[in-house]
Amino acid sequence: MSELSELKEEILALVRAYSEKAHSGLLPAVEREEKFVPGESVIPYAGRVFGADEVAAAVGSALDFWLTLGENGNRFQKSLARTLGVRKSLLVNSGSSANLLALSALTSHKLPVERRILPGDEVITCAAGFPTTVAPILQNGAVPVFLDNDPVTGNIDTSRLEEAFTPGKTKAVMLAHALGNPFDVSTITAFCKKHQLWLIEDNCDALGSEYSLPDQSKKKTGSFGDLSTQSFYPPHHITLGEGGAVNVVSSVALYSLVESFRDWGRDCWCESGKDNTCGQRFDWKLGELPEGYDHKYIYSHLGYNLKPLDLQAAIGLVQLDRLPLFVEERKRNWETLREGLSEFEEFFSFSLPTHAKSWSRGGFSWDESGCKTECSWFGFLLLVRESAPFSRSELAKYLDSKKIGHRMFFGGNLVRQPAFVELKRSRPESFRVVGELRGADQIMNEALFLGVYPGLSGAMIDFVIDSIGEFVRSR
Repeated sequence: MSELSELKEEILALVRAYSEKAHSGLLPAVEREEKFVPGESVIPYAGRVFGADEVAAAVGSALDFWLTLGENGNRFQKSLARTLGVRKSLLVNSGSSANLLALSALTSHKLPVERRILPGDEVITCAAGFPTTVAPILQNGAVPVFLDNDPVTGNIDTSRLEEAFTPGKTKAVMLAHALGNPFDVSTITAFCKKHQLWLIEDNCDALGSEYSLPDQSKKKTGSFGDLSTQSFYPPHHITLGEGGAVNVVSSVALYSLVESFRDWGRDCWCESGKDNTCGQRFDWKLGELPEGYDHKYIYSHLGYNLKPLDLQAAIGLVQLDRLPLFVEERKRNWETLREGLSEFEEFFSFSLPTHAKSWSRGGFSWDESGCKTECSWFGFLLLVRESAPFSRSELAKYLDSKKIGHRMFFGGNLVRQPAFVELKRSRPESFRVVGELRGADQIMNEALFLGVYPGLSGAMIDFVIDSIGEFVRSR
């Protein structure tokens, strides 16, 4: 071992020792000593879960000081693609950027004109959710068509899909798997196939979730559409600090388009620090440029620079190894909350996985479709019934007083948000609504979700259940 290698190992040994002392409270709950004090300790709805391995990976990468995406990035992209069962994954700097790139790639002039998303074309989505699932549609000059949400699953209500379709104008469907609950993949993929529409799965809240079609084995969400997206922001299933990914399910051609839009819009596909991988760097004739213009500086799209750092990928490689444990802990915490709150069904409506008809302590009963879902839950969704003697806001304030983290269902009904109200006033043609969006409004007015992430201990979950019970009984 060289002197430099020995020095690096010495540094990393100290880093691990430091992390074990400084960050012991951020290990998975099953791996750390319990220090929870009911009513005094904060119970986050989500957060970073990591150990000394992640810190050492970050510092080791920093010592190498490559910085921009490199070998760690390549390894992470390949590992993520294997995990999801897709052809390629491409790292980006956030889940929101991933959504922007996925939609932007489908506007490329390199696609057949009948499939290309052009200004004024329509993209079907649903009303309640996170704004950056929808914003890229508008940012690319297309028109989002809002369908309602099913309050039971949080996902799109598929009953009016055909009504939302406009021949010659509808080009794509872009939907999120709500809080780790897969949307109705069977219905959506059949609809897209029938009308030759692109499907973008926003998989940011659902890493590790699975969906099975009748008589078929389970597949990971994020592997059913043409493109899918991930977020690695700290509340999500794994974290790179910031970061995200675009997953290309099968088409290498789509991969090159996403990569171009990510990397300044350039035509060249050489990685940083590499030249002439095409073998004809000075032999291209593109656009109105002179023949032989350097391919590294030819731009086929109006793109961005949305790459993360290699250091983030180093962290991600360790986090991906933890994913199976994280998913199991999320499922366990969801089940514990559901069982612990089951006596309060008079006051709350509880979420169900897509295709589930009911929950019992023995599991779920399923509908007649033959489809099933396995949820890698992002949160525990509940809705305060209209007949309850308290409101969602009163419950939220009470949970705050107990230092119990919770969140609304992101932006609620997005068409009620100030940005969309202003759009409707100034540019009424900028989006279209199908139906009255009663389900999205119900979610906006009645829903909140609790944490299920793997940093929550059994004592924390028990305190959440006891506190909600105390609140309900006091009313």
